[in-house]
Amino acid sequence: MRISREIQELSSVFRDAGYSLYLVGGAVRDWVLGKENNDYDFTTDAEPMEVKKLFRRTIDTGIKHGTVTVIYHGHHYEITTFRTEGDYRDSRHPESVEFVKSLEEDLKRRDFTINAFAASLPDGRIIDCHDGMKDLRRHLIRAIGDPEERFGEDALRMMRAARFSSQLGFGIEEGTAEAMRKRSHDIANVSAERIKEELWKLIDGRDPLRGLEAMRRSGLMDEILPELSATYGFEQGGMHSESLYEHSLLTLRWAGEHGYAMRVKLASLLHDIGKVPARKEGDDGRKWTFHGHEEISARMADAIFRRLKTSNEEREGVVHLIRNHMFAYTPDWSDSAIRRFIGRVGLEYIDDLFRLRICDMNATMGHRPEMDGLLALSERINNEIEKENALTIRDLKIDGNRLRELGIKPGPIMGEILKRLLDEVLEAPSLNNAEYLEKRALSLAQALGR
Repeated sequence: MRISREIQELSSVFRDAGYSLYLVGGAVRDWVLGKENNDYDFTTDAEPMEVKKLFRRTIDTGIKHGTVTVIYHGHHYEITTFRTEGDYRDSRHPESVEFVKSLEEDLKRRDFTINAFAASLPDGRIIDCHDGMKDLRRHLIRAIGDPEERFGEDALRMMRAARFSSQLGFGIEEGTAEAMRKRSHDIANVSAERIKEELWKLIDGRDPLRGLEAMRRSGLMDEILPELSATYGFEQGGMHSESLYEHSLLTLRWAGEHGYAMRVKLASLLHDIGKVPARKEGDDGRKWTFHGHEEISARMADAIFRRLKTSNEEREGVVHLIRNHMFAYTPDWSDSAIRRFIGRVGLEYIDDLFRLRICDMNATMGHRPEMDGLLALSERINNEIEKENALTIRDLKIDGNRLRELGIKPGPIMGEILKRLLDEVLEAPSLNNAEYLEKRALSLAQALGR
């Protein structure tokens, strides 16, 4: 393995003091696979206090468990002492950690064979104690030792198996997959934040369908995304020959094929989950109807994001796309209808909403869906943007400060006045002038009782 000069210099500090240093884990695996990975993890036979003595600047990242961050030439390097771990009683934390002098003992505690490589420093010689090379060639994810024990130590490792399946395009070895099926309920012991991090990496991987299928077959999906699990085998009818689950995964696949942003991928996966509770027998010749499923899907997605403790910004963006994904443009839309559409969706979301629609159409109609209507709507939106007409309350030639000066108190009435003023301006852009808006605001205030 090729080792940079700086890491060679770092390792020489250990070597000159009589210690060894190894690069371990994903960076070594990805180098073997020819992939870029600059997320370096190091392990050493030096104990934490000995590491601290070797360098002027260090951070006690997790010194109880043997990890010290070394600041060397302006870069941060996380270095962990060889260790073995005691029993795990919470499916996450070991009861005890014992420092050892054997690299082989340290590698035994790692999760999968393809993550248990080490590269000796400074020469870069690769050490493989668990047939990881063989599993890389076979494109297999296999737990080290007894997979049930490994998952009992940290239940998140089951999600990591699914995530690596997505990121690498690998299958999961049958014994490892069986252990995931047996222990899938243990994922309930893992924090939502840790689960979300692995799930997002899975969804953003090269083959997310493979990773999601690993979740479904193991039972992890029932525990983490029961709303998506409920779509498996769910019949849609109409133009959909595939199940709702298959459609959702295909929509996500197209988002990946097009290289779209993460919020489009998330919206693609969850945009139709509300069809399950919304489905009713049709009375117009159709077998099923799904009226209002976009609103139900949005509420369900909101609940998922809250459960996974995502940021408000991420949750609100994806939910907004899902809530608006069923727009139905026709050429007879008036210019004011176009402006209202822009105002309702928001300029910052329109491109991603169109991307979501494209993925949905790709999944339904194949590689070349009918795009004429979408292109026509896009052109009309661009024309309205170029006119620089008011599209939101922020664009009005009057604001809350001016309304206060006119004697209108902040509160629900002020909000209603601004909303009605925008409605009028969307219909007739020429009304967006301060003189008219001030007179109209006072008239509305009187009618609404200030």
